[in-house]
Amino acid sequence: MHFLDQAKIFIKSGDGGPGAVSFRREKYVEYGGPDGGNGGKGGDIVFEAVAGLNTLIDFRYTQHFKAKRGTPGAGRDRTGAGGPDLVIQVPIGTQILDDDEDRSLLADLTKEGERVHFLRGGDGGRGNASYKTSTNRAPRQHGPGWPGEELWVWLRLKLLADAGLVGLPNAGKSTFINGVTNAQAKVGAYAFTTLRPQLGVVSHKGHEFVIADIPGLIEGAAEGAGVGDRFLGHIERCRVLLHLVDANDTDVATSYRIVRDELEAYGADLIDKPVIVALNKIDTLDDELVAALSAELAEESGHPVMALSGASGAGVPAVLDKLLEAIGHPEPGEDESDEAAGWSPV
Repeated sequence: MHFLDQAKIFIKSGDGGPGAVSFRREKYVEYGGPDGGNGGKGGDIVFEAVAGLNTLIDFRYTQHFKAKRGTPGAGRDRTGAGGPDLVIQVPIGTQILDDDEDRSLLADLTKEGERVHFLRGGDGGRGNASYKTSTNRAPRQHGPGWPGEELWVWLRLKLLADAGLVGLPNAGKSTFINGVTNAQAKVGAYAFTTLRPQLGVVSHKGHEFVIADIPGLIEGAAEGAGVGDRFLGHIERCRVLLHLVDANDTDVATSYRIVRDELEAYGADLIDKPVIVALNKIDTLDDELVAALSAELAEESGHPVMALSGASGAGVPAVLDKLLEAIGHPEPGEDESDEAAGWSPV
């Protein structure tokens, strides 16, 4: 399945149904009179966040969404049926933006089952019975029904993950996420093997959390270099970032600083998120050199540096422990003990 995280669509709520023009013609009703009913209300446009979707690819092929109009009124004061709401299902984490220069945020769907009634359907027109007055006993006018609302909007997907992977291209992010999840990200001995975000579920010590891998950042990504910084939106909601640095880089401190500068240039408070700094690919170096590079990286970052190898698995469990701690998961058994202590049969 292709990954698409932005789409522009046209939405229109249903028009109201027209009112009816009708007169009573029963045999034993002496004077009869108007009995045309009102038209039904048009259908609303509703957005719903559903599980099982992680791309907006469907909106590349279907870009126009129009709700049905209300049913016309009928004689004997019968009101027309309202048009059914048109429910547009989107992935969890989808934002709805206005089609203007600023792309102002209109709605943000972050929970499964969350619904937003976005556009209201038009009201039905009045039937001629509602126009009857003491001086207008046989009105023939009726309302045609109010038009629905219409709008062009942008859909933007920001994947929901607990932890996000950042680093330069070839820092070993895909190897790491493949080793701790079943993401099956592409791995290759060249830059930018990851061209779209990857999600994976980590199971560690009785807990599960979601980790996101985004394409590597290079210097100038904020100005569009490489694949740019457009995928950084997918880690805006992460609680913690895991910053991987390739131990084989010429200068690990510079490698760290390049990515941090791009995060700062992007904004959205990414630079202020908790970060775990890890030196990757230590299986290719001896212990003495790993210690020296870790010290150099710690001095540059101001954070303790963890050493790991995504390929061999060395140091990975310790990194996952740190991620669990940063995300806020309790130690195994802590939930159950607290719950048991607070429970009482009376």
